[in-house]
Amino acid sequence: MTTALETAQTQWLRAEGGRPALVVVDVQRDFADPERLGDYGLTPEASTALAAAVARIAELVDAARRSKIPVVWVELGSDPAEPWRASRWLRSGNTAPLDDEPCVVGTDGAEWFGAVPVAGERRIVKRGYSGFVGTDLAAHLRAENVGWVTVCGLTTECCVAATAQDAMQEDWPVVVPSDATAAYEIALHEAALTTIALNVAVVMPSEQVTHLWTEPRP
Repeated sequence: MTTALETAQTQWLRAEGGRPALVVVDVQRDFADPERLGDYGLTPEASTALAAAVARIAELVDAARRSKIPVVWVELGSDPAEPWRASRWLRSGNTAPLDDEPCVVGTDGAEWFGAVPVAGERRIVKRGYSGFVGTDLAAHLRAENVGWVTVCGLTTECCVAATAQDAMQEDWPVVVPSDATAAYEIALHEAALTTIALNVAVVMPSEQVTHLWTEPRP
């Protein structure tokens, strides 16, 4: 159910938000292809939700293209020679590079899955969680005169949350479509959306996002 606050926020986005953009985060084989996810122990429900989210992301991309809204693709490009200083690396107690980094540059695990960029759409390669850290994503969005952003992709609690938060801290209003992102646990996805909605972005179904893109301004 749409709350009065959400209605006011979406009305503001449509009336005053300016040009929207769609930012697609990490929908790559190592994160989205069921054949690559066996070690994550997804339940059947989580697997179904992940597949549905990937399909919905592709639909959002198509809708953005029809509406002439810029689509920016943020992708992880790991360097196996440089380990992440993330919790998994720290827990290992080993300073050597991990032998199973996801989305290593030049491997098929780094390929897009379910939706792919087309000519003219910007691709941003990152090394960590946020699409803004160590990249020119903010500069690109400003050059495109983007007024607010929709962030979708994988996974909800990690790279989507990090990218959405940094977009907000770079002074863009942010929308996260609840059905166009997923985590490997249903409860984790739902908790992440709760936190994102509390602190960072307006969370709404993707159908409502596309209405914001297409409805005329008041």
